[in-house]
Amino acid sequence: MDSGFRILEHPADLGLEVWSPNLTEVFRLAALGLTSIIVDPASVGDRERRNVSIKGTDIENLLVRWLSEILYLYDGEGFLVSDIEIRSLHDSALEAVLNGEKADILNHKFRVDVKAVTYHQLKIVLEKDVWTARVFLDI
Repeated sequence: MDSGFRILEHPADLGLEVWSPNLTEVFRLAALGLTSIIVDPASVGDRERRNVSIKGTDIENLLVRWLSEILYLYDGEGFLVSDIEIRSLHDSALEAVLNGEKADILNHKFRVDVKAVTYHQLKIVLEKDVWTARVFLDI
């Protein structure tokens, strides 16, 4: 099965469902999926690199904290992600290098304002050698 993600509709939120045989790819695609909700990813360049280190209490908490960090970088520092290299991923820790650039209203095509990553219907499961993650976003 290929890797990928899709946007899920929900009455007050948007969700992401991500799948891959590789858990690291699930985390990478989840972050890219979040970015694609906020901005057209084709409009984001690769001018800057940022190192990120995240810790969580378990794999699901780690996913929420990871996506919350991507959202914070956008909301708090005006940084948009174009690509991600996850260097290490364990049940409670992730280290990655983010490529991207500063948000610019003239150069980027913004879509939806995401307020927060939620724990609503959060899940990460391994079934038939494919990891699937589902997370909802408060918009």
